[in-house]
Amino acid sequence: MTIAGICELVLETDDVDRLRAFYEEKLGLRQLLAEDDGRVWLKAGERCRLGIWSPGEKEYSDRGGRHVHFAFSVGAEGLDRLSSKLRESSVEVEGPVEHDGGDRSAYFFDPAGNRVEIWDFFRDGDGADDGVMALAEGGDGA
Repeated sequence: MTIAGICELVLETDDVDRLRAFYEEKLGLRQLLAEDDGRVWLKAGERCRLGIWSPGEKEYSDRGGRHVHFAFSVGAEGLDRLSSKLRESSVEVEGPVEHDGGDRSAYFFDPAGNRVEIWDFFRDGDGADDGVMALAEGGDGA
C-alpha cells in the first residue's frame, strides 16, 4: 500500500476567522503554516494540516462539500483535557465514550457545523499496538 496517512483536511466556512479562532483557541492548533486569499492552513500534528477555506471554487476544481465527521488523534490525557476545555468554553461535548478495545472518543460540533471527534485510538487501547489494523480485525470502528 502506498497511502501513508492523511496529509490535509479542508473545511469550508462562511467565516474563516471565526473557525480559525475556534481551532486555534479551543483545540490548540496555533501554528499557522500559511494564509492567503480566504484560506488558512494550521498544523495538525507532525504530518497533517487543517485548511479552513471560504466558499468558492479554488485551483484544481476544489469546492466545498459535506462530510460525516473527522477525528483528531490525541492521547488519553489530551482527550480529557480538551473535553474539559471545550465544556468550559460552552461547547457541548458528547463523551468521552469508551469503545471496545479500551480507546475513547469525544464528539462535538465546530462553529461551522462540522462534526469533530477527538480519539485516543492510536495512542491508547488496541490501536496503540495494532494501528488501523485493529479496525480491520473487528475493532469497534468508532
